[in-house]
Amino acid sequence: MMFSNSIRRLACQVPNNFFFSRVSFIGTTQSLSCQQEGAALPVKKRFQYPSTPKLRYPLWYLKQERVKYNERLTDENKAFIKEIVHDKYGPPAIISGIPSYQLNSPLKTEPFARGEWSTNTRRCGLIARKIGVYPMWDKEGNKFLTTLLQVVDNHVVKYIPPEEYKPILRVNRYLRPNKYGCLVVGAESMDPQNYTKQYTGLFSEAGLMPKRVLTRFHVSPEAAIQPGTPLYATHYRPGDVIDVRAKTIDRGFQGVMRRWGFKGLPATHGVTKSHRRGGCIGGGSKKAGVWKGKKMPGHMGNRMRILKGLKIWRINTKYNVLYVEGPAVPGECNSIVYIYDTILPLRKTYTKPAAFPTHYPEEDETPFPEDLYDEEAHNLEAPTIFFEEEK
Repeated sequence: MMFSNSIRRLACQVPNNFFFSRVSFIGTTQSLSCQQEGAALPVKKRFQYPSTPKLRYPLWYLKQERVKYNERLTDENKAFIKEIVHDKYGPPAIISGIPSYQLNSPLKTEPFARGEWSTNTRRCGLIARKIGVYPMWDKEGNKFLTTLLQVVDNHVVKYIPPEEYKPILRVNRYLRPNKYGCLVVGAESMDPQNYTKQYTGLFSEAGLMPKRVLTRFHVSPEAAIQPGTPLYATHYRPGDVIDVRAKTIDRGFQGVMRRWGFKGLPATHGVTKSHRRGGCIGGGSKKAGVWKGKKMPGHMGNRMRILKGLKIWRINTKYNVLYVEGPAVPGECNSIVYIYDTILPLRKTYTKPAAFPTHYPEEDETPFPEDLYDEEAHNLEAPTIFFEEEK
């Protein structure tokens, strides 16, 4: 009776022609409706929390490799397929010392108009492979180590202008007009028979073969490059400073001494089975427990890391190899690395790059020599010891 009287009193206070679908009173639910004519009850908007970022997969998030099953093709059919690939993509060739295809991509549309460079312009990067560590010397005779990064068969696959580009993760409350567009770059041409039809369709507009590696670079509209344009190691010059992004070596599960460089406990003086342990991991009293971010054993490596501020000491134009400062570039040999113009304000140059938006060899009056050296690096072909004739 108490609940029914409460509902009856509430019904008298509700405006006419308003319907309560379910009214709850301390676990009791009832239905109530008023069909008389009158004004509707104003609806107050609920507070909504900002929506979480939505994950949008990149363009190339497709099934890349097809199932390699035995199609029982005859020798004549295999030869016919090779002829079709040869006519469409060119003959097999060795580019920069790696088997690939001799590709000359036709530009189906007019080349992009080249914009004017400014200090805020962001340029395209490169995809390379880490192939080893090599020593070099400066002109004063000091020895230092460099990492060799080989740029193999890079081509621009697609350009997305800022007004059409939608980044993967963007919070709605921070949405602003895009400042940069997107350049999709691929590396290492492969046989199209090894990939699915949907994946090879990504390269049809640019007239390219399917690439083994794809990535994207955020670029300014004035630095856009026509799809189908090849990218070389001469995109940079000796003396330029770059940032290298790659995945570190997967070390697996490691202890604190290996993972974080702990010293460990003494080997004698009463220490029992605690020589390589981390010691105390938390305090007592009020703040008891393990704090977040505590350095403890765990999985080491297999993470994307960026090494910034690396100087280019030498460039080999024949094999498209960059000699980058230091042996600490992330990743193991033959791993993929991504090269960018540095973002360090004290290391980057505030003058127009020599190759903007990229290097076009057909526009050079004289071809580059095989090796380009920095001003401070010693040319290995130059003599190092001088002897004076005795009088």
